[in-house]
Amino acid sequence: MVRVWYVAYGSNMHAARLGWYIGGGCPPGGMRTYPGCRDPRPPSRSVPVSLPGGIYFAGESRAWTGGMAFYDPHLPGEAAARAYLVTVEQFTDIAAQEMYRPAGEPAALTPATGAAVEAAIAGGRATLGPGRYETLVCPGSHGGVPMLTFTAPEGASGVKWRPPAPTYLGMIARGLRESHGWPVERIADYLAGRPGVAHAWSPDAVATLVSEVLADP
Repeated sequence: MVRVWYVAYGSNMHAARLGWYIGGGCPPGGMRTYPGCRDPRPPSRSVPVSLPGGIYFAGESRAWTGGMAFYDPHLPGEAAARAYLVTVEQFTDIAAQEMYRPAGEPAALTPATGAAVEAAIAGGRATLGPGRYETLVCPGSHGGVPMLTFTAPEGASGVKWRPPAPTYLGMIARGLRESHGWPVERIADYLAGRPGVAHAWSPDAVATLVSEVLADP
């Protein structure tokens, strides 16, 4: 069974959030019901990773409202992320749901995504379409297994930034604590500096949100 690391840098760093993509259903506070993966087994393991570049917020989330997180390898610094060991089939089903396509759709998605996965692993990047999360990126490997993520085709400099909703930003904060074990102050500083957050949220507002979210078990 071929496996890859699905690298999450947004709300899916929170394992319970990713669970809705894998098992299906509607997360608390969300506005979408997910079909889930054809294989509903949880990832066999996860590890914290850092990617060259950074994340920014843009567009409009249909699940949470507000801006969505996207990865740009050309931004300065490093993007904190979490890698989940999944099957290639699970990765394509997670990607399909992020792209608002039916998981496992045989005619329109699976063959194209399979080819794009191979192209991304070989060349570092492959594009399925012009929409959100339709660009696959392979930032390297971990333990000899390819790492894969998805983002928008444009970088941070090519779009209008949009602040994320508090619920969404809080989910990312939970994921950073879970995966990297960072204290409140480091999580708040990291999020407050992201394009889309920095121009709309004060550092104090981000710190307050992170403190409240992480204080709630």
